[in-house]
Amino acid sequence: MSVAEEAEEEVLQDRADRHVVRAGATVRHAVQPWTPAVHALLEYLADAGFAYSPRVLGVEPGTGGAPDTEILTYIEGESGPDGWAKVVDEDGLRAAARLLREYHDTVASWAPERPPVWAGGATGAGGPGEVVCHGDFGPWNIVWDGVRPVGLLDWEYAAPHPPWYDVAYALEYLAPFRDDEVCVRWLRYPVPPDRRRRVAIFAEAYGLPDTAGLADSVIEIQRIGLDFVRQLAAEGHERQVTMVAEGHLDELAERIRWSEEHRHLFD
Repeated sequence: MSVAEEAEEEVLQDRADRHVVRAGATVRHAVQPWTPAVHALLEYLADAGFAYSPRVLGVEPGTGGAPDTEILTYIEGESGPDGWAKVVDEDGLRAAARLLREYHDTVASWAPERPPVWAGGATGAGGPGEVVCHGDFGPWNIVWDGVRPVGLLDWEYAAPHPPWYDVAYALEYLAPFRDDEVCVRWLRYPVPPDRRRRVAIFAEAYGLPDTAGLADSVIEIQRIGLDFVRQLAAEGHERQVTMVAEGHLDELAERIRWSEEHRHLFD
């Protein structure tokens, strides 16, 4: 890292398991076992002309026992907590759905020669009816310019699934599948949202023929998410171990219960 880059270093995320910094026009964090798979995906997206993914600049060898560091391009814009307000706006909601569809259409043609190995142990780029899903498509991982997406971040949970996996995951947060108090107090809604309308807007912008089965798909994704946290904790992943120790599985189970009891708000 150059002296100039060191002077401009900014901490973007500081979890025990994930320390991410910006250094000039780059983003840097420690290499993980699934980093080669993510890099292969990002390189394919760059070659395919997908404008929203960060570009891989290389890997910097660690010194003194430190892990290697991956280096990606930094995408200017608003992200993280600022993303919630962007999708309250229906134009932002439509734009998020179109971004997801563009990603799915782009990645559908990916056929890597060497099967990538993803977080959680899945391999390959998907069988019939599957694509490599982003896996964490929420408003916080979109980079925004106003209500226009300009980037898509954090590909660490990418893995092969049917496209509805990403659609349902996104809808949990974009409909959203949360109670009125959470929507108004935390998710930037001025009044409780019309969830059924928002599901329909997303479905149309993504290109679905209707909204049939989407609420059930979201609940299924919530159950899969709970099981995935439990799996990663059992494998010793630090973040998920902490989540389980802090009772996060109970919180996820409560979200599932709420979704089941309030399905009528979405169908």
